[in-house]
Amino acid sequence: MKHQGHFMTPDEIEKLPYRPCVGIMLTNPRGHVFVGQRIDRDQDAWQMPQGGVDPGEKTRDAALRELQEEIGVTEKLVSIEGESTGLVRYDLPHDLVPRIWKGRYRGQEQKWYLMRFHGSDDQINLETQHPEFSTWKWMPRDQVIDAIVPFKRAVYEQVLAEFAGKY
Repeated sequence: MKHQGHFMTPDEIEKLPYRPCVGIMLTNPRGHVFVGQRIDRDQDAWQMPQGGVDPGEKTRDAALRELQEEIGVTEKLVSIEGESTGLVRYDLPHDLVPRIWKGRYRGQEQKWYLMRFHGSDDQINLETQHPEFSTWKWMPRDQVIDAIVPFKRAVYEQVLAEFAGKY
């Protein structure tokens, strides 16, 4: 808490842990990928659904919970087609560390799930209890990397490569 809104040195940041997290690559029958525009960003920043894993929670359960919390999609509307073999890490830009998660984490360590959406677009609802996205769209996978906020691009490249041929 002491660092909130303050500068942190690279050495201080390096000592911080990664936040346990899940990411969801949701695809429609055409193989396009769900991306949402974050509410709390002023620039054009698209991302796939993601969120923290609660203590004692299984990553698969966390992924399904986040999908419902962020975009209103329930477990019965999706099938899990794959999961990342390992954890994918990314570091936040240093200037963001003190401002996000109260300066407790240097970045995120994510387990990714590939899910197929079997519902209709009108079953996607951004007006959830804690809205994360202002708008969303299905994006062809070859456009995803360019649309993502730069510090997450390496993660998305890794995830798209690992799930290639499965969606």
